[in-house]
Amino acid sequence: IGTHTCLLLIEKGYKVNVIDSFVNSSPKALERIKKICERDKNFSNSNLNIFNGDLRNKDFIRNVFSKIEKNQQSIDGVIHFAGLKAVAESIKKPLLYWENNVLGTINLLNIMEEFDCNTLVFSSSASIYAQKGKELLKENSELKPTHPYGNSKFSIELILKDIFEGSKIERKFASLRYFNPIGAHSSGLLGENPIGTPNNIFPLIINTACGIQRELKIYGDDWPTNDGTPIRDYIHVMDLAEAHINVLENITNHKSIFVNLNIGTGKGTSVLKLINIFEKVNNIKVPYVFAKRRPGDVCHVVADNTFMNTKFKIIPKMSIEDMCRDGWKWRKLNPNGY
Repeated sequence: IGTHTCLLLIEKGYKVNVIDSFVNSSPKALERIKKICERDKNFSNSNLNIFNGDLRNKDFIRNVFSKIEKNQQSIDGVIHFAGLKAVAESIKKPLLYWENNVLGTINLLNIMEEFDCNTLVFSSSASIYAQKGKELLKENSELKPTHPYGNSKFSIELILKDIFEGSKIERKFASLRYFNPIGAHSSGLLGENPIGTPNNIFPLIINTACGIQRELKIYGDDWPTNDGTPIRDYIHVMDLAEAHINVLENITNHKSIFVNLNIGTGKGTSVLKLINIFEKVNNIKVPYVFAKRRPGDVCHVVADNTFMNTKFKIIPKMSIEDMCRDGWKWRKLNPNGY
């Protein structure tokens, strides 16, 4: 998500400074951004600076901000993507998630305050919502995460709220509650390439389609849905990237604002239907078997995106078919990843 957003920011003329520990990503992905942008004669390598480090290291963050300011660049805002995101892993290793996600964010916020940087777009998650049947989730729906990953995201939202409400200066905070981003850049040069065993459904579908694993496990065939499999709101990663920039520009024009925002399509698709669409669009089989439900899984997670549509004029453009087509194109062109 961060890589695709970086690409759009640079294409729109922004100077982008990236902090990444590369624990679950590759520096080569950022080189691909340059490759795509080089088609634009206005592109300059100086528009993308990369700092390899970890948000758990407060001194490192301070040094990054200092270097940027010494180069006579003011930091107008931060888009905060960094964090671990595997539900099952968070249940097994909760301290790891509190340390990376929450402590890392506290360090970032402290250094932002030192450098008078008060604009932040934060990557939150739909997993913070309480799950109640098949109703669409609104920004004011009950919040009740069911696992450490969701707890870490919810805690960060509370921290941002406390800072905003207790502040005497102008602050511009937005918390984007992602639903299920999938797909890839249409060029096939950027895509999802998790290190190790993937945890999310889409890279697992792709790995099964290309034979890396023999079959895909669907966790539960007895959910209260039409085909017995869980329903999610899938959004194309490029629509999600566009949403970040839209929100960043919108809150920048406010004097002071704190907003929570669902980022989804408002349409639910079952796991089985997603597999069927992937097979049809790409003319390939994805063998699957059913397994027991996993701890932390829920049945129905779909956004009410009315606020996103009306307040921010964000309308997702890409279909499930586009997501499946672009995601498979990425893997076919990059069988070994980056």
